[in-house]
Amino acid sequence: MIQIKRALVSVSDKTGITEICSFLAKNGVEILSTGGTYDALSKAGVPVKKVDEFTGFPEILHGRVKTLHPKIHGGLLGDTTNPDHVKQMDANGIVPITLVIVNLYPFVKTVMKPDVTLEDAIENIDIGGPSMLRSAAKNHKNVVVLIDPKDYESFQKEFTTNSGKISRETAFGYAAKVFSETASYDSAISTYFNKRLGIKYPDKITFAFNKKQKLRYGENPHQDAAFYEPLFLKSQFEALQGKELSFNNMLDFDAAFHVASLLPKNAVSIVKHLNPCGIAFGETVLESFELARKTDPISAFGGIIGIHGRVEKEAAEEITKNFVEGVIAESFSNDALEIFSKKPNIRLIPIAKFDEALDELDLRSLHHGLLIQNRDYDLITKDKLKIVSKKQPTEDDLEGLMFAWNCVKFIKSNAIVYTDQNSTLGIGAGQMSRVDSVELGAMKAQKVGLSVVGSYVGSDAFFPFRDGIDAIAKVGAKAIIQPGGSIRDEEVIQAADEHGLIMVFTGMRHFRH
Repeated sequence: MIQIKRALVSVSDKTGITEICSFLAKNGVEILSTGGTYDALSKAGVPVKKVDEFTGFPEILHGRVKTLHPKIHGGLLGDTTNPDHVKQMDANGIVPITLVIVNLYPFVKTVMKPDVTLEDAIENIDIGGPSMLRSAAKNHKNVVVLIDPKDYESFQKEFTTNSGKISRETAFGYAAKVFSETASYDSAISTYFNKRLGIKYPDKITFAFNKKQKLRYGENPHQDAAFYEPLFLKSQFEALQGKELSFNNMLDFDAAFHVASLLPKNAVSIVKHLNPCGIAFGETVLESFELARKTDPISAFGGIIGIHGRVEKEAAEEITKNFVEGVIAESFSNDALEIFSKKPNIRLIPIAKFDEALDELDLRSLHHGLLIQNRDYDLITKDKLKIVSKKQPTEDDLEGLMFAWNCVKFIKSNAIVYTDQNSTLGIGAGQMSRVDSVELGAMKAQKVGLSVVGSYVGSDAFFPFRDGIDAIAKVGAKAIIQPGGSIRDEEVIQAADEHGLIMVFTGMRHFRH
C-alpha cells in the first residue's frame, strides 16, 4: 500500500480540483502547487504551498521552468523501498512526493482553433506536465498519479477505506492511464507538426484516438469491438435512438454517409453489407428514397439509409413501412422523430453538415501492418470526359453518364451500375469477372421489373475484353462511362460502335476493394 502524505498538483482542467484538494488537506496531506492551480486552491481556502518555496528555486522563463527540479523529480522517482535511494534522498534534502495530480496544457483544443498560430501551438506544448506524470507513473509502486478528473471520486473512496493508503494495484492502473495519455499527447503534437510541414506519409506515423463507445459486438457476435474517434476530429456518430451499434452497423452507416454526402442535395443511398443497393436523388428526400428503394427492394430490407438532407414526416412514414437497421441524415424533423419513435430499434444518427464532415485518410489494417491512402473523393467533371465512340452524347446523356460514374465509385469491384439520369436501376457488385457484373446488374434490374433499355452504364475500371460491351448492348443500354486504358481499348471501342453505343472515357479508375 502507498501512504499518501504529500501531493503535487498542477492542472489545466480544474474540474473537481478544489474538492479533491480540500479532501486531502482535511486528511493531513501536504499540497504543493504552481501558477493558476495554486491561485485557484488559495482562493478556495485550501492550504497549499508554492513549488518555488518547496524547491527554493523561482519559476523562470515565463513559467516554462518551475517543476523541473531535483527536489521535485527526486521526490517522484525515489524508490523508498531501496535503501540506497533513501540515503541519497536524505543527503540531498529530498522528501518523497506520494501523489501527483496533473493534467496537460490543452494542445489539441488550441490547435483546433481556426485562427491558431504556430507560436500559440508551441506555447501549449506541455513540458513539465508530461515529465511529472511519467516520473510518477514509472515509480507507481511508491507514487499514485491521477491524470483524469473522473478518477478523483474512486481515489477518495479508497483513500478513506484504507486510512489514507492506496493499493499498488490501483496505482498501477492509474499509471497505465498516464502512459496512454502522454503517448496520445505526443502523437497529437507530431501530427500537427507533420501537417504544418505538409507531410502526409511520414517515415514514422502515430495515431491518437479516444474511445467513443463499446460496440454491441464485432463482425460476429463472438467478437468484441469498440469505436474510437481521432483527437483532431470529434465524431458526430451519436445515435438518437435504436439498439446498441455493432461493428457492421458502423461500417454500413459510414458507407451510407459517404455515398450520400458526395451526391446532390436530397440524395439517398441504401447500403447493405457495405454495398449500395440503391442510389437516387430527386426534388425531395421522399422521392429520392422511393427511387433508391425501387432499384432493389429485397436487398433494401434491413439496410442502412444515408440521406443528404432533412427527413420530414412523409419520408419517415415511407421508410418505416419496412424493416431498416438505421438512418443517417443531416437532420430529422420533430414529426419524423415521432414516427421513428414507434420503431425504437431503428438507429437514427444526425450528421449536421454532410458536406463538411469528410475525413481525409482511409486506413486499412493488415495482419502485419497498416495501409494508408487518401480517400477516393476526386470527382471528374463533364468537360474532362473523352468521347471515344462515333455516336455522340447529348447534354442529357452526359448528365446521366456523370450520375452513373458518381455512383459506381461506391460499389465493390468489379462494379457495374445501370442508371437513368438520377437513380440506379441495376447494380452488379463484387464479381471476379467484369462481364459477370454486367450480367448481374441487368438481371437484378429485370428481377424487380426495371428496364435497362436506354440506360447509362458505369464501370469502375476498364473493360479488358469486348464481351462486357456485347452483354451491355444485348440488354439495350444506351451509353457507357468507363476509365479506359486497356490494351484492348480499340477492340472495346469498335464493339461500342458496332452496337451504336455511346462510350466515354474518364481516365480515372475507381476500384473499391
